[in-house]
Amino acid sequence: MNSGEQHRSGHVVIGVDTHKHVHVAAVMDTIGGILATLTMPTDTGGFQQLLDWAASFGKILAFGIEGTGFYGATLTSLLTPVRAQGGRGRPPGPTVAADERQVRHSGC
Repeated sequence: MNSGEQHRSGHVVIGVDTHKHVHVAAVMDTIGGILATLTMPTDTGGFQQLLDWAASFGKILAFGIEGTGFYGATLTSLLTPVRAQGGRGRPPGPTVAADERQVRHSGC
């Protein structure tokens, strides 16, 4: 086993860059290594392709989605019921869950 494999935990984080006709996703391990990328259409079939692809790498810790209020809005709304974290991509910084954002804005 090489040193890179020693740090792989089986947990991954998915980052998605959203666009009008396609989204581009990257799967990263817990030490920040990019394992793979995927370009998928912005339709239900593409979103299911993303979920299946992402799950094939291990336990998904979080989704970081750029553009949750525009091109990424549909993807974010579809991920919320499966308890994934849909946060605005703001590098550098942690992914912020949609529920946490709402609490912050309401002053709670």
